[in-house]
Amino acid sequence: MASTSDNDKSRMALADIRVLDLSRVLAGPFCTMLLADFGADVIKVEAPGRGDDTRHWGPPWAGGESAYFLSVNRNKRSITLNLKHERGRQILLDLVARSDVFIENFKVGTAKRLGLDYETLREINPRLIYCSITGYGQTGPYRDRPGYDFVIQAEGGIMSITGPADGEPHKVGVAIVDITAGLFAATAILAALHHRERTGEGQYIDIALLDAQVGWLANVAQNYLVSGEVPKRYGNAHPNIVPYEVFPTADGYIAVGIGNDLQYRRFCELTGRMDLWEDGRFQTNPGRVEHRDELIPRLRELFRTRTTAEWLALLREAKISAAPINNVAQVLNDPHVLARGMVQTVRHPTAGELKLVGPVPKLSATPAAIRRPPPLLGEHTVEVLTELLGYDEETVSRLREEGVV
Repeated sequence: MASTSDNDKSRMALADIRVLDLSRVLAGPFCTMLLADFGADVIKVEAPGRGDDTRHWGPPWAGGESAYFLSVNRNKRSITLNLKHERGRQILLDLVARSDVFIENFKVGTAKRLGLDYETLREINPRLIYCSITGYGQTGPYRDRPGYDFVIQAEGGIMSITGPADGEPHKVGVAIVDITAGLFAATAILAALHHRERTGEGQYIDIALLDAQVGWLANVAQNYLVSGEVPKRYGNAHPNIVPYEVFPTADGYIAVGIGNDLQYRRFCELTGRMDLWEDGRFQTNPGRVEHRDELIPRLRELFRTRTTAEWLALLREAKISAAPINNVAQVLNDPHVLARGMVQTVRHPTAGELKLVGPVPKLSATPAAIRRPPPLLGEHTVEVLTELLGYDEETVSRLREEGVV
C-alpha cells in the first residue's frame, strides 16, 4: 500500500505549493502528477458532467474510471467549474489569488478569450507561475496548429529513426512526446519556483510538444549537426556503438549492450571467439561501427547457439550488460521493480484496491509518495470551495443547480 497519508504531506518537498491544473489528456496531467507526488496541492479543474477527455478513453476500466485517466492523476483533488459561466470564471480567479502555479493546455489564444491569460492572472497574483503546454508553442509560424503526440513524433524526427532499417517509420510505443513535455514542464516550474523564492517574481512558461521532441533527439541531433549526414533507422541497433542491439537466441531474443573495447574483448574471450577480436577491423568501436555489416551477421549466428537464459547467465557473470525482452506483465511483476516500489496499491472509492505505477525519484529526506487515488469527477468541489474560499455547502449546492460547478 502507499505509505504516506495526505495528513503527512507537510513533511514533503512541495507541501506549501498549490497548483491549479486546467490541463487534460497527458502532458499537463503527467507534469502536475509529478508535482503532486512531492506534496503539491494539485486542484484539477474539470468541466461539469464530462471532465478530462481521458476519463472516457477505455476500456479497460476500474470502478468506472478509465485506466488511461488513472495513470496520470493520482494525488490530485478534482473540482468542476463551468468556465463559460461568468461566476465559474470568477471562482477560478479567486482560486488563482490563492495559488502558486497555473497550468493549461488550451489551444493558442483560448486562455485569452476566456480571460485566463497570463497578463490577466498576473494582475491578480504577481507571484503566479503560469505554464502553457501546446503543440507548437506560443510563437513561430506553426503556433496555431493543433498538435498531438503521434503527429509531433512524425514531424519532430523520432519516427524517421525508429523502426526497421528497411521498413516503414514507427512511432514509440508510448506517447513519449507528451510524457517528456510533461517532464520539461515540471522541471521548468521547479526552476521558476526557485527563482520566485529569490526574487518574489512569478513568470510565464511556454512548453511546446515539438520543442520537447527536438530537445530529446539529443545525440542523434548532434550527430547531424556535426556531420551533416541525415540519421538513418537502425532498427534495434545503435548508430554510434557496436554491438548494441537485439540478437536472436536459440529460443528467443536478448538485448546486449557492449559499451567499450574492453567489454568487447572480454565477450570474445568468454565465447571462445577470439577470431572476432583478432580481426583488426573489430578491435575498436569506430572500427566496429564502420564494419557492422561484416560483424553483426557473425554475432547473430553466434547468439543462436545458446538459449536466452544461458546467454544471460554467461554475460551477467562477465559484467556485460544484457537483458531479456520482457513484456509489460513481466516488468510489472519483476521482483526488482516491485522492490523499488514501482507498483503500489491505493484504496479507490469505486475501484477498491487499485494498483498504480509508483513515483520514480527516491529522495532520502522528502520522498515522493502516493497519498490519494486519482479523483472522481468533481469529488472535491465542496471540499476545495469551503476550505479555500469559505463557501458553505448550501452555496455550493446552489452553484451546482445554476450550472456553475
